[in-house]
Amino acid sequence: MSLANSPLPSDPLALRIFAADLQAELARKDIELAANAAEIHAKTLHIEKLKMQLAVLRRARFGRSSEKLDREIEQLELLIGALEEDAAAEDARATTSDPTADRDPRSPTKTRERRQPVRRPLPEHLPRETVTHEPACTCPGCDGTTFSRIGQDEREVLEYVPSSFKVIKHICAGRRIRHLRPVEFAT
Repeated sequence: MSLANSPLPSDPLALRIFAADLQAELARKDIELAANAAEIHAKTLHIEKLKMQLAVLRRARFGRSSEKLDREIEQLELLIGALEEDAAAEDARATTSDPTADRDPRSPTKTRERRQPVRRPLPEHLPRETVTHEPACTCPGCDGTTFSRIGQDEREVLEYVPSSFKVIKHICAGRRIRHLRPVEFAT
């Protein structure tokens, strides 16, 4: 039981002993917190090192195909996932075992905001090719020919050419006839 919840003694000598015990308990807690922080820092550094190794292996795999590299990458991904889960579990345990945190069980807890997955851009060192798709010159609905440009849709596609990769950037121009609302994109 923590001394912080004990009633204060009325005797001055007992009060001094109580204060000394509280200081000793505080020193122990500080040592535990420092040890936990050092352990978390070491695990974070280890995770970052593994992520860097994974990035190097992915770059190596991108240039050549090797089943051995694929297996190493999978093993590193599993190891990183396990280490991150352990770190999260340890953080959860540290926050729940902290006696100084006076939380009301009825108070709302913070929820993590989910991020939408975003595809990383294709590597810049790959050769690139741009293909522009223009829409038809006349409107199929009214045979109008007066268009105004309203934007364009761009997407990059990774294409495998035997023994190499290249990026093809498709640009689809968007146009509309000035007096009509529908938008026509090239396909």
